[in-house]
Amino acid sequence: MKQTLSFLLILLLFTSSFAISQTKTRDDIDAKYKWNLEDLYSSVDEWNADLKAIEKRIPEITEFQGKLAESSKNLLTTLDNMFSIYKNYSKLSSYSARLKDQDLGNSGNSSLAQQASSLGTKLSEAASFFDPEVLAINKATMDKFYKEESKLLDYKIILEDVQRLREHTLTEAQEKIMASFGLIGANQYDVYGIFTNAEMPREEITLANGEKVKLTSSAFAKYRTSENRKDRAMVFDKFFNNYGQFEKTIGANLTGHVKGDYVRAKNKNYDTALEAALNRNNIPTSVYKNLIEQINNSLPTLHRFLTLKKEMLGFDTLYYYDLYTSMVEKADMNFSVEEGQKIILKSLKPLGSEYTAVLQKAFDERWVDYYPTDGKRSGAYSTGGEYDQHPYILMNWTDDYNSVSTFAHELGHTMHSYLSNQNQPYQNSQYPIFVAEIASTLNENLMNDYMVENAKTDKEKLFILGSYLEMLRGTLFRQVSFAEFEWEIHKKIEAGDPLNGEIMSNIYYDIVKRYYGHDQGVTIVPEYIKYEWAYIPHFYYNYYVYQYATSIIYATAFYEKIKEDGDDAVKDYFQILKGGGSDYPISLVKKAGVDPMSAEPFELAMKRMNDVMDKIEEIFRK
Repeated sequence: MKQTLSFLLILLLFTSSFAISQTKTRDDIDAKYKWNLEDLYSSVDEWNADLKAIEKRIPEITEFQGKLAESSKNLLTTLDNMFSIYKNYSKLSSYSARLKDQDLGNSGNSSLAQQASSLGTKLSEAASFFDPEVLAINKATMDKFYKEESKLLDYKIILEDVQRLREHTLTEAQEKIMASFGLIGANQYDVYGIFTNAEMPREEITLANGEKVKLTSSAFAKYRTSENRKDRAMVFDKFFNNYGQFEKTIGANLTGHVKGDYVRAKNKNYDTALEAALNRNNIPTSVYKNLIEQINNSLPTLHRFLTLKKEMLGFDTLYYYDLYTSMVEKADMNFSVEEGQKIILKSLKPLGSEYTAVLQKAFDERWVDYYPTDGKRSGAYSTGGEYDQHPYILMNWTDDYNSVSTFAHELGHTMHSYLSNQNQPYQNSQYPIFVAEIASTLNENLMNDYMVENAKTDKEKLFILGSYLEMLRGTLFRQVSFAEFEWEIHKKIEAGDPLNGEIMSNIYYDIVKRYYGHDQGVTIVPEYIKYEWAYIPHFYYNYYVYQYATSIIYATAFYEKIKEDGDDAVKDYFQILKGGGSDYPISLVKKAGVDPMSAEPFELAMKRMNDVMDKIEEIFRK
């Protein structure tokens, strides 16, 4: 039951990569800067008691196994029991995960998280009968059930989602066979990870300052931003040509993954792997195709940005290896937690007093763990599964502009979860990734404009505006180029055409040259960039990356509407924040006033990007 059990993963939706930091201990941090987990449980003893209580309730899930179709009461009782248990489990899981993340070196906390994970597996196993049984209930019987038990309507989207996938659901025996392939489903991804992270030979180079560097992936990420242009050119050349030496091996591995996508899709009665991937959230493939078409139509805006960047860097020619060099000088902007809170409250004021009142509540009631401490998980995230309590935010505040921007982003997720929890029954409170980044990105847009309007110097304005443009280039255009490449290689397999590393390189190179205006002289894309696809792990995620782009496009469109229409647009936008999983994501976006199938959100996003460039040019030309 996809929608029913997705809550088991919801707490991981917004996490970033982690490592153990070496800074202050938690005892050194004032309590007001640490999250208050007592809102969940007063002690580990109370948590343990709840663990046992939930485990005792598992038989309630299976009480009417094999009898769901017999009566509306059996179906309703099973649903009520399942979601009551799931809600309690979600709270339990959050508590153990938060304890673990505040100190990754604490074995006791890790043990709690492992116990919670084990209980989650038991719940999933107990509920595994539900989908097949619901599928066996015909429409006439289900309509009769709705009339007999009106409370079943509270679960209608869940029940209909199971039945919606009827033609793609096989017999019990066939489903077991398909499930067994899960054992090898991640094989190509694992092989790729082991090879590129551990066994693949790496080039060693000598930089202009005499420093010797082995070009691992992390070293590449660091030195591709080098201020020395010759170093950047060498780093890109050596790094990607090294991947080129293994074009055949990595290509054969990725081809195996793509074939696997198609085999699974075909055996589930889908025409394409794209259809299978998007149908999980009832998203038509036209959304994906429209994204690629509209972004290709918008390439002149990207080319304008690249030309501006070339001018600001003072180059006669812009090369692909210049893309990660900041077009603006970094501004020295420092903010305490309290200063950051004030900025966020002021910048998000257009979303209304209801919104900012909850933000203040989050600050006052310690929903946030701010500072890096010894053993704490790095990065930032927001949770959402604590239905009867409130979300939590993990931060690693470093007193810079990025800290404030990241906090605004995570507060977008927090408000989305909080308002969904407040306005939806538990079973409809969780929302898919397709809409998850809209709330966070819109917050960033609001804060970005507020910071520009209140910047003390032109240098600060240029830094904020330039950083925003760089983000758009990477999150919007680059991700869509990835999405287009992924679609093209899948189409090769689905058409019965050959696919290998060399073919992938040619497809990728043609796409990158088109996006970055190589033939028009906008950006010179060296031939070794054709191997860049081999460096990107996301191509093993099966049509995932496009959602980065759709989220930022829709968020920017909503922001432009809010600027234009004010409170009326805010009211429409809140239909997403309060909607949770009460409808499919495409429908939620439409209800909120943006048609994902039209050109409008793309035009509004490009308008925003061009407006930012207008401001940069005005300041720069002074």
